[in-house]
Amino acid sequence: MSLGDDTGQTRTRLPERDGDPYGGARRGGRSSSRSLVTVVGVVVLLIAAIAFANRGGGDSATEEGDGSGDSPKSAATAPSGEKPVDTKASGIPSGFAHDRQGAESAAANYAVALGSDGMFNTARRHEIVQAVADAESVGSLQSGFDADYSADFLKAVGLDENGAAPTGSTFVNRTLPAGTKVTAYNENAATVEVWCNGLFGLAGDKSTTPVTNSWFTVTMKLNWSGDDWKVLETTQKTGPTPVPGDNPVTGADEISKAVQEFGGFTYAR
Repeated sequence: MSLGDDTGQTRTRLPERDGDPYGGARRGGRSSSRSLVTVVGVVVLLIAAIAFANRGGGDSATEEGDGSGDSPKSAATAPSGEKPVDTKASGIPSGFAHDRQGAESAAANYAVALGSDGMFNTARRHEIVQAVADAESVGSLQSGFDADYSADFLKAVGLDENGAAPTGSTFVNRTLPAGTKVTAYNENAATVEVWCNGLFGLAGDKSTTPVTNSWFTVTMKLNWSGDDWKVLETTQKTGPTPVPGDNPVTGADEISKAVQEFGGFTYAR
């Protein structure tokens, strides 16, 4: 969820030509020989792309530098071959590697936790903050989030004082990282931006706040504390936001079922 931020959306449709929903982009049939050549070419390229993606993380250090210094090279998020962590604290992934990739993975997973429905319940919110925050920042982060999730705010979004949805409704609040970017790094501190898609709202026949999606970027300042990356500070801004597609809107029952049946992931760089 975008904490208090309003994210506007503009729906754009491409023009239709002569009843063609593709705007005239479709072409007539080609000869079978040219079609065969095209298909073979696509298959070869696809196989090469899959082979490249499955190589592992051998080139990651080359693309991003050796991890030393305060000004790392900028590189697009790409699979590194690093496995997700297999330990958790209060249900939140922990034990991240003491390197730039570990900082990126920590930021992505912490963005998920701090952007979850658990933040709307006081006891669970405190557990989450205690698990991800640096010891020096626990107090300030916790008081800040407590102020954000006030009783008035919970009421405004249709929840009770414990963050529970009305009977017959399902509360949805999920953060889905799309990519990460390190903007500053040394062995003791890192600043990581996490580009996210978010789902938020109440799924139910009588809901006045249906589930919507938004895009936002979370910036986390992390500190290496003991044996893990911990959050010193977190801020958020709207976007980058892509143009919405033309997918038909799904009914409340199907959304509720999806939320209950589809679990989340542990994110690794």
